Amino acid sequence: MNVAVIGSGGREHAICESLIKSNKIKKLFCLPGNGGTASIAQNTNINLSNFKEIRNFVKKNNINLVVVGPEKPLVEGITDYLEKYKIKVFGPSKFASQLEGSKIFTKNICKKYKIPTANFVIKQNRKQSLTYIQKVKFPLIIKADNLASGKGVYICKNKSDATKAINEIFNGKFGNAKKILFEDFLHGEEMSYFIISDGSTFRYFGSAQDHKRVLEGDKGKNTGGMGAYSPSRLFSKNLEKKIIKKIIKPTLKALKDKKQKFKGFLYAGLMINNNEPYLIEYNVRMGDPECQTILPTLKNDFLDILIACCNNKLSEKKINWHNKKSICIVLCSKGYPDKFKKNIEIKKLDKIKKKKNEFIFHAGTIKKDQGFFSNGGRVLNFVSTSLNLLKSRSQVLKTIKNLNWQNGFYRKDIGYKVIKK
Repeated sequence: MNVAVIGSGGREHAICESLIKSNKIKKLFCLPGNGGTASIAQNTNINLSNFKEIRNFVKKNNINLVVVGPEKPLVEGITDYLEKYKIKVFGPSKFASQLEGSKIFTKNICKKYKIPTANFVIKQNRKQSLTYIQKVKFPLIIKADNLASGKGVYICKNKSDATKAINEIFNGKFGNAKKILFEDFLHGEEMSYFIISDGSTFRYFGSAQDHKRVLEGDKGKNTGGMGAYSPSRLFSKNLEKKIIKKIIKPTLKALKDKKQKFKGFLYAGLMINNNEPYLIEYNVRMGDPECQTILPTLKNDFLDILIACCNNKLSEKKINWHNKKSICIVLCSKGYPDKFKKNIEIKKLDKIKKKKNEFIFHAGTIKKDQGFFSNGGRVLNFVSTSLNLLKSRSQVLKTIKNLNWQNGFYRKDIGYKVIKK
């Protein structure tokens, strides 16, 4: 089979690495890809918003399956568009992608189907919003309704924080804002829970804990993710039953009631309080860096699972996992998530010796004749799997130290809540 993966981040490199293991792969493409995918796939620089250009490329190269990594093309309707031309796509429809594309869409489903979540209020404009915060209790969560690359959530401790958040959202920081979402602050610990679905059947696809804050101890600004570990320390079969019964099944029923189905990865961002799950948000794709953390523990042929989903035959598949824990630490450009320099050479990257249980997934990199160069805020993902998270983290930190990239920084405490020294 010829397969194309859409995207350019660490998630897409991890997907490509998992797919290339399949003996059914004839040729692998990555659109546009990065420095890491260049060695295992044919990178092609293409405008991901130009669906016609993507369709023509797929047809010209006899591509049998398109795997969509990032959320933006999904929310914009790439699956619907390509399927119209009889192209097989792994990823949800434009309608189903509203679960991530509009936080208010998801909140309204929660309200109607009694899915446990934080109490919320929707405001239509800046004036209404500024009036509302005069009489609320803090801390308060404020969210941009539209896509925000994981950065459109504000934890506001006071009116000053809330005013700043409202102004940034309505000033267009995350695109044209027509509405804004206010939520009560939930206490507890976060957990990421993943399923894969073909529209009729779904299967568990891992759990993880992401570290979004830029500084150690989960302090500082929100980022796209500084690292993750899997499985989450909170995960248990008892908790999973509650997540499926109270959150996953009602959500899929909500779509079914609207004559829609969900095909792809569904990522539930949860708050766990006293072993009770509350939905914070949905993503309609694998997380980044959770994907890099989870996929190395998969036993199955990944391509087989994706094809089964596209053919509505997931019920025939049993997904098996290695009995290992996994940790990922993200190496970022200095200055991230604010201003940072690009095009800085990453010397010795191709000389790094990895053990069998180690992986390096590229994110913000490009490959030039003379080597690898940075091309983004989150640059490289270092992953290790083993039976012991402390051992894995120590191994990753040693590898990053050996690379010694002077323009990079990283958190040394990923997994600190679960790792006992």
